[in-house]
Amino acid sequence: MTTRRTPTTYAILGLLNVQSWTTYELAKQVQRSLSWFWPRAERKLYDEPKRLVADGLATATKETTGKRPRTVYGITDAGRDELRRWLDAPPAPPTTEFEGLVKLFFAEAGSLEQLTTTLDAIATEATERIDVLRGRADAAIDEPRFPGRQHVSTVCLRLALDQEVAVLRWVGWVREQVAQWPDAADPGAWDGDRVLAELAADARAAVG
Repeated sequence: MTTRRTPTTYAILGLLNVQSWTTYELAKQVQRSLSWFWPRAERKLYDEPKRLVADGLATATKETTGKRPRTVYGITDAGRDELRRWLDAPPAPPTTEFEGLVKLFFAEAGSLEQLTTTLDAIATEATERIDVLRGRADAAIDEPRFPGRQHVSTVCLRLALDQEVAVLRWVGWVREQVAQWPDAADPGAWDGDRVLAELAADARAAVG
């Protein structure tokens, strides 16, 4: 019976199309790449290759390194065909998983100190991620891991960087707004209607 295929299925299949991997190697590569825009792959990568093998989309080869056994997964011709079919289908709309934003969304239940602490944590994480991305870009220039596909990884890296920079810019803007609030539950004289009008104007300008 064919298992249900999800974007994670195809994400793992895409990595197998790059080269053959053990699950440990897949985990490392997911952390380097897919985790930036598809973190679900990391949670399922120990089960997904086995499902791909069961569906005839991948192979599993038993090997030994010294005395240690390992399983190396590779893609089949059927797997490449399936991957191409998926690439031909329209993508689903993007989603965001952002716990810090969830905390801000319910910030009126807490204090301004809690709100600003959350903002500080968000800014710190974004700064650290920008530094990691810079390191990835430098490393790719000096010694690309997969030169034949650097063009596609580079354009994805661009968006990942832009998103983190946007988060930092947004944190600065939120701090300016929050500085005008007496507390998290009461914005006081803060002009929310004016800010909403500015947001609506920015949205109109963004789409022409």
